[in-house]
Amino acid sequence: MDVNVLNAIGKVPRHYFFDNAFVEHAYQDKAFPIGEGQTISQPYTVAFQSEKLAIKSGDKVLEIGTGSGYQACILLELGAELHTIEYQKALYDRTKEFLPKIGYKPNFYYGDGSKGIATKAPFDKIIVTAGAPTIPNSLIKQLNVGGILIIPVGDNERQKMYKITKLTETKIKKEAFDFFSFVPLLGKEGWGS
Repeated sequence: MDVNVLNAIGKVPRHYFFDNAFVEHAYQDKAFPIGEGQTISQPYTVAFQSEKLAIKSGDKVLEIGTGSGYQACILLELGAELHTIEYQKALYDRTKEFLPKIGYKPNFYYGDGSKGIATKAPFDKIIVTAGAPTIPNSLIKQLNVGGILIIPVGDNERQKMYKITKLTETKIKKEAFDFFSFVPLLGKEGWGS
């Protein structure tokens, strides 16, 4: 595991993202509910995706699925210039208010992340924190040449993690890794609303 990723995870207090009823579970390697049918990913999954993203300080990163904001904090600790988009209005409102209170200030957006954010593109890296039925073409289009997209793709039960590297404007390299279990990616290029 990349030492920078481990250091970033060590700096972000995961218990801040839990309801009081679950605080004693905050440092277990498990996913937990955060409301609106969403979860905070287990630390291993956050570390795995972050490592495959290979963030360099100053990389312009799009995170699709802000959720609790935990993954966003890890990306900021790694030096990302972070743009994060959330589909669920209640989560967006809560996280946009909460993260600055603990010192993290990404660029927040509310909307359909399955389509990316074309007005802010291109991005050096894109991370999707929900399971997609396919790899959205709009996300590949929004990557810089040399950019990386990390996305779990599969059905609603489990997904295979993919790393897409954009080699040229028309050519990509696709690598497949382990299976994971994410909540569904909602939106036009996800599982619908």
